[in-house]
Amino acid sequence: MDDLDKYIEKRKKCSPTLAKDFDKGYAQFKIGALLKQARLDSGLTQEEVAIKLGTKKSAISRIENHAEDIRLSTLVNYAEAIGKHLVLEVA
Repeated sequence: MDDLDKYIEKRKKCSPTLAKDFDKGYAQFKIGALLKQARLDSGLTQEEVAIKLGTKKSAISRIENHAEDIRLSTLVNYAEAIGKHLVLEVA
């Protein structure tokens, strides 16, 4: 566990509200970060993905930076546009 993880855990123990909201927000952030990294690994720009999906670059940016409440169909289409496939896991 690095210093940031230790700090976050300490803050979560002090604030139940932070603990609840942090985990939810982090999960949403992580989805966007994973999508962006997969796009970069595919060598595509946001503009190129937008063209493949028939949308605007701003929509792709919104998906990558604000992934909360993203539709499953959007995730599937995004993955296909970057040459990947979506794998879901319930743990």
